[in-house]
Amino acid sequence: MTPSRYDTGHLTEAQFEPGSRGRVLKNLQGIRSKRAMDALEATTLAEATDWAIRHVTAEQRFTAADLCRWHKQWLGTVYEWAGEYRQVNISKGGFPFAMSPQVPRLMQELERDVLAHYTPCSFDDPEQVLKALAIVHCELVLIHPFREGNGRVSRLLSTLMALQAGLPLLDFGVIKGKQREAYFAAVQAGMGRNYKPMREIFRRVVQASN
Repeated sequence: MTPSRYDTGHLTEAQFEPGSRGRVLKNLQGIRSKRAMDALEATTLAEATDWAIRHVTAEQRFTAADLCRWHKQWLGTVYEWAGEYRQVNISKGGFPFAMSPQVPRLMQELERDVLAHYTPCSFDDPEQVLKALAIVHCELVLIHPFREGNGRVSRLLSTLMALQAGLPLLDFGVIKGKQREAYFAAVQAGMGRNYKPMREIFRRVVQASN
């Protein structure tokens, strides 16, 4: 029977690795252990971050294509859909992100209305830098363009923007415990274009990074 175009079960990104008990997405390396996958993703993210830092310039205006390139650089050896926009709908804690058919259009709008305005992040005013970090981060996380790794790609973008602004590498370790709840609340506040909560999150992140 030919799958319906509304049925995502045939998509690799919608499948889990056999034997993983639904905890590990189908991957190119046949990994079934969540712990092993977490370790691999952490290692490849560190490598991709180092690569991006070496290839990004202080004057670079980031694009949607850059985000796809970084995602593929990070997860290209792990998932066959790395670097491609997701085709399945996803949510977290009952909070739904953008519907998958809307992702390409929303990413075009992100590039035109947000990235083009706030990158390169070379503002002299520290408050303007925090504002730029907050808006870009909220908008990208709300779109959640990829099947996996959206938060980490968003943090990578924030890190590269911070470097453009002359800040040190950002330490997101401060977002833990109750701060994680505050972070998710700040993301949801971005739905109403209220970026002040996320700006305060980034204020703490920058302070912890110095």
